[in-house]
Amino acid sequence: MAPTFRRQTLAGEMLVLQLAIVVVVLCAVAAVSLAQSRATFNRVEGRRVTALAEQLAATPLVRSQLLRPVPQEALAPLVNATQTQSGVTSVTVADAAGRVVSSTDPTLIGGRLPRAGGAAAGRGWSGPLSLRGSRELVAQVPVLGATRDTLGRHLGTVMVGEADPTVWQRLNGASSYLLAYLGIASGLGVAGSWLLARRVKRQTLGLEPREIAGLAEHREAMLYGIAEGVVALDPQHRLTLVNEMGRRLLDLPADCVGQSLDGLGIEGRLRDVLAGTAPDAAAPRDEVVVRHGRVLVMNRMTVTKDGRALGSVTTLRDRTELARLEREIGSFRSTSELLRAQAHEFANQLHTISGLIEIGEQDEVVRYIRALNQRRQSLDVTLSRRVRDTAVAALVTAKSSLAAERRVALRVSDRTALDRLAPQDAADVATVLGNLVDNAVDAAAAGDGPDAWVEVELRQDAASVEIVVRDSGPGVAPELAREVFSHGFTTKAARQGERGIGLALTRLVCERHGGEVSVANTPEGAMFTARMTVSHLTDAVAEGAAP
Repeated sequence: MAPTFRRQTLAGEMLVLQLAIVVVVLCAVAAVSLAQSRATFNRVEGRRVTALAEQLAATPLVRSQLLRPVPQEALAPLVNATQTQSGVTSVTVADAAGRVVSSTDPTLIGGRLPRAGGAAAGRGWSGPLSLRGSRELVAQVPVLGATRDTLGRHLGTVMVGEADPTVWQRLNGASSYLLAYLGIASGLGVAGSWLLARRVKRQTLGLEPREIAGLAEHREAMLYGIAEGVVALDPQHRLTLVNEMGRRLLDLPADCVGQSLDGLGIEGRLRDVLAGTAPDAAAPRDEVVVRHGRVLVMNRMTVTKDGRALGSVTTLRDRTELARLEREIGSFRSTSELLRAQAHEFANQLHTISGLIEIGEQDEVVRYIRALNQRRQSLDVTLSRRVRDTAVAALVTAKSSLAAERRVALRVSDRTALDRLAPQDAADVATVLGNLVDNAVDAAAAGDGPDAWVEVELRQDAASVEIVVRDSGPGVAPELAREVFSHGFTTKAARQGERGIGLALTRLVCERHGGEVSVANTPEGAMFTARMTVSHLTDAVAEGAAP
């Protein structure tokens, strides 16, 4: 079985690191102490050996003996006495030629007086010098004649040396309490390291470095691997985190992390949702925001810990494609609603005819059928004359049946005039018109008046179409008039706070065609105006394209 090795904990690693730092600091302190001790030794002992050498060189016995041919025997007692009394390591006397004539080290007698490389003969100097394999701090002083015949003449040299102390001796001499100081410092360092390790352990919630690294890797994989955008803000509304999807959906720069919402130019509805300053931001719910041609669904959650607000996290989902699919599904739903409404209307009419037949009112049956036929032909003729695009005309017909079922009269303005459009443009015009009519019917049906109505007006020029939808509803609240399309409100939002994406889609379609949509209140109700740039088909092209 292979041996298992226990991983070092964060507290253990911190303790070892701090102990290593303490050891390094102690070594540095010891090195500084040694350097200071060496400097002190060179300064103090250098003065002492120089003074001893000068004193010995000025002794009359040394001068008189150096004038004799063999001065060794007479100088030996003086040299030894000087060493014993002063406690120096060595005392040496050399003649004028540099030959050692007396020394406390017998091995030097008869040899040349050792000198440093830069020291000149007959001149005094002091400094470190290697003698017999050991290093000494020496002072060499010339012996000068003092009599009338020898005044100023170089008679010889006196050298006094003191051995360099060992490292242990230097540490001992640095301070009698140095070891105690070092011990106290070591103890404090160990205690501080242990306390620091415990504090770091608490701040990391008991996680080890490998666990923290794993969490960071998992977070990166999660944030940058999901299809939703994530934006995190601190309490000061600065971005602390945003993944790639969130940056792309909000069109943020690469260096956006650390900047505030105001610094990034985020304002309006988007800022209210991200910062949580929207009127209904207290309850977590999906918010619809239109940003640079995208329909975004955002959900903001406040992050707190131990009663302290840490910021917020907002998730973003791109629902632009879903909105397109909803638009396509909505066309099928409108068709089914049309068929259902027409079936309901035809069933009522058949029931009426059946009842008239049963009671024997055959003439009334004929008049009733003629009235129905005239009303249908009137609507068809009006639409075919004013709205020549079949897709848009069919949509108005469908919406008319649905509005009638809700007791709302859908009428076409006398100023309406629309030619055939390109298929894609016709689909987009139908989308905008359908959304506006649906909202207008909802508003008119909820009104208090007995005669609810919705009026559609379609106008065109050489390159654009203007769609105007008026209703008899309560209108749009003034505070919502400017932001109703950004919020994605339906007309019911003005009364109930409900939300949808119908008007947001309307705005997107208009902007994609280089146009705009707006809302205003009239004495009768609300008026929505949409403008779009479209392509018109001439009659010849339209007839040639027909099967």
